[in-house]
Amino acid sequence: MAFRLKLVPDVTHFDFFKQQRYTFGASVVAVIASILLWAIMGLNFGIDFQGGTTIRSEGTQEVDIGAYRTAIAPVTQGDVLITEVFDPTFGEGRNVAMIRLQAQEGMESVTPETIAAVEAALQTVDPSITFPSVESVGPKVSGELIWTAIMAVMAATGAILVYIWLRFEWQFAVGAVAALVHDVVITIGIFALLQIRFDLSIIAALLTILGYSINDTVVVFDRLRENLIKFKTMPLREVMNISVNETLSRTVMTSGTTLVALIALLALGGDVIRGFVFAIAFGIVIGTYSSVFVAKNIVLWLGIKRDWSKPTDGPGGTQFATSEK
Repeated sequence: MAFRLKLVPDVTHFDFFKQQRYTFGASVVAVIASILLWAIMGLNFGIDFQGGTTIRSEGTQEVDIGAYRTAIAPVTQGDVLITEVFDPTFGEGRNVAMIRLQAQEGMESVTPETIAAVEAALQTVDPSITFPSVESVGPKVSGELIWTAIMAVMAATGAILVYIWLRFEWQFAVGAVAALVHDVVITIGIFALLQIRFDLSIIAALLTILGYSINDTVVVFDRLRENLIKFKTMPLREVMNISVNETLSRTVMTSGTTLVALIALLALGGDVIRGFVFAIAFGIVIGTYSSVFVAKNIVLWLGIKRDWSKPTDGPGGTQFATSEK
């Protein structure tokens, strides 16, 4: 007999609006608190946004990131990122690493003395190591990166708004984008609260969260649109409850299996990717929550068209005769 893992029964009858005053109120409080944390505590910006120096090292011995980090720690301050560089054109005996050192406050780059100290420290690990390339990124470039990152998140959110508007109605678009803003702001608030390093990889994580969250929301909206046609006289609140219950098993299974992989990476992946993985893991949890408790509440508050069988032409395209909240 085949065994099926069920995290949620096939048929559920949860009332997702029963505590809507508290769930939606908690979301509003969390967003406001996140904005205040961001404004008061600030973010712990990494090298990408603060400026620093990138060193390219070469040696004959295999790169040992742990040994490199241990050797460098006594002679540097601030963040240190070490990654091994792989290239098929490298011959045997050529082992390359990229070492990124954060500049100290008030300075545009790491001092030559610190670079010399880092080289001497690494030569205790690999006597053949050399620094063929040393490059610095100043605060001006870092400021441009911050602005570019903000523009990337805003552009992604705007594109999603247009897509949902074209696919559904404007009420769905507003609900979906509000849920996305909710997810991103709260995730940034957590980073401000815990002072986890915030760099370009976290921006990539935020964009991933946008895609994951909107996917969950669109699944619920698709089922809602089908049920609005199927249950023409049923109150909108009940139709929404049915729609979320019908997609709940899929939502929980998708989020749950993704979190299993992310938790493994969070525990075993090491410091280099820990912030990135934490952002995605937290974003999936908060994104699933917003799809169920935030997006649909806003759509219910705005009201949507119910008479899908009698379209009329209006200035904004095809409109419908009646609406309900």
